Amino acid sequence: MSSLTEKGLKISKNAIFNAMVSKAAGLMGKPVKIGLLLTTAYEKLTSANSNVSGFEQIKEVMLRFMRLVKAYVNGNYRQVETKSMLLGVAVLLYVATPLDLIPDFIPIIGFADDLSLMAWFISAFQEELQKFQVWEEGAVAVGHS
Repeated sequence: MSSLTEKGLKISKNAIFNAMVSKAAGLMGKPVKIGLLLTTAYEKLTSANSNVSGFEQIKEVMLRFMRLVKAYVNGNYRQVETKSMLLGVAVLLYVATPLDLIPDFIPIIGFADDLSLMAWFISAFQEELQKFQVWEEGAVAVGHS
């Protein structure tokens, strides 16, 4: 997965992704727009057909991140660095946007850049995602979410 992560790192330094980071900063105070983004990203992640090894694992972690964003916006979970939130929301924007470095309508390879960027985000922010997972499991055990 390191080559996938390295490709994602390259994409994270691209002007298109930097524009997504700026857009993510503008969305953070707008719960309705974040909700629409989460819905769009969720639909794309759950409808994506991929034979790429590890896709299901990446998808599951990104769905967890989407729950983190929802908990953050709702005020239930705030133990995350702002930089992590902005980069993660930018990744979701990139995934949800059909036209990016490799347009998503191109069969098979159209989702490769999205997958690489998600792999990079998961790798770079694994600690934040694990902290949220521990919190989430505790909240579910207590009956809160």
